[in-house]
Amino acid sequence: MNRYRMRFAPQVWTPALSPTLVDWLRPLRRKQQIRDVQLDRVDVIGQRYVSDSLDAGYGVMIMPNHPSHADPFAIYAAADVIGTALHVMATWHVFQKKSRLVQWILRKHGCFSVDREANDIAAFRLATGLLRDKKQPLVIFPEGEIYHCNDRVTPFREGASAIAVAAARKSKRPIVCVPCAIRYRYENDPTEKLLETMGQLEESIFWRRRIERPLEKRIYDFAEALLAVKELEYYGETKHGQLPERIRSLGDFILEHVEQRQDLKTANKSLPERVKTARQAIIVKLGEENLTTEKKDLLCDDLEDLFLVVQSFSYPGNYVTDKPSIERMAETLDKFEEDVLQQPTATVKARRSARVCFGEPIEVSGDKKIKGQTATLTSQIEHAVQKMLDEDADQLTAVNTADSTSV
Repeated sequence: MNRYRMRFAPQVWTPALSPTLVDWLRPLRRKQQIRDVQLDRVDVIGQRYVSDSLDAGYGVMIMPNHPSHADPFAIYAAADVIGTALHVMATWHVFQKKSRLVQWILRKHGCFSVDREANDIAAFRLATGLLRDKKQPLVIFPEGEIYHCNDRVTPFREGASAIAVAAARKSKRPIVCVPCAIRYRYENDPTEKLLETMGQLEESIFWRRRIERPLEKRIYDFAEALLAVKELEYYGETKHGQLPERIRSLGDFILEHVEQRQDLKTANKSLPERVKTARQAIIVKLGEENLTTEKKDLLCDDLEDLFLVVQSFSYPGNYVTDKPSIERMAETLDKFEEDVLQQPTATVKARRSARVCFGEPIEVSGDKKIKGQTATLTSQIEHAVQKMLDEDADQLTAVNTADSTSV
């Protein structure tokens, strides 16, 4: 995962959408899409769900999964097919790392910043206003982080749904949420580069390159070795059992101890929400005056522990062994490349294509008497996105089987 600085946002970037400029820069985006993320083609399915809602004058929120750094290119390519510009909520780190020219271009593309480590009321109000009043869709990635899991969603956070519900309660027009599934496939064989990355990873922990073993076995063994190191660090011993259970137990163990030290109670929250709550509390304490060096170091250690919890959460443990596809192996190596080799962004191993699938819109009620609508809506969208990913994977498997049979 990308390691970004965990503190409150230094400034705010607001959208200054120019549909004309977005349309004019389409060829440049296409070139950058191929050059930077090797995304050759974006196929769009179900675009009528978005276009029909826009034609009806609805406020539209698009809620995609977030498997790759290429997702913005895929979403904007899909928007080109639909014939609309977008507003897109993005973490403030996306803007801070860019030049002023790129920041300006991002704002002209409808992007605006949100501080995920704070209760960003300004971004919340801005998003609800865009959803109520603007004709362009609002795009929010409910997973929050890029988890490099092309076939599986991680728990959606409730912030996006909360924005939709708040907008519906004050809107004069219907508000709908459109589930969106993004899935990537390699068009060229990346195996040679995957093997090279695997060799670098093995050497990084003082192993020889285990070239005689299947790649999926090497990935699993490497993951188990890393987990054993962390178990020794936190437990004082290695544990036994299946990898998914051991990963989950270690994450829970670390997070519970951070919560105890910070005197936090986060029952009934998902792991990402618990981490967010703990981060907020720690960042607030780091901003206190007269903070001793010792206390500051302890708080920073807790932030590092929280980063490890999110890192471990992004590894399901059975992702490769359950289905050792080239895409799943590549995604896992991408995570290792960022986490172990400390690459700012994993290298793209070969040319790819993407499928962006839109599902049936879900209308959001503006009735304040409905209890738990935010949680219900979040669950509905999450399950709809996972269902589309599963159906797309089944369709791809059927096509590959038919091709193999014909050969």
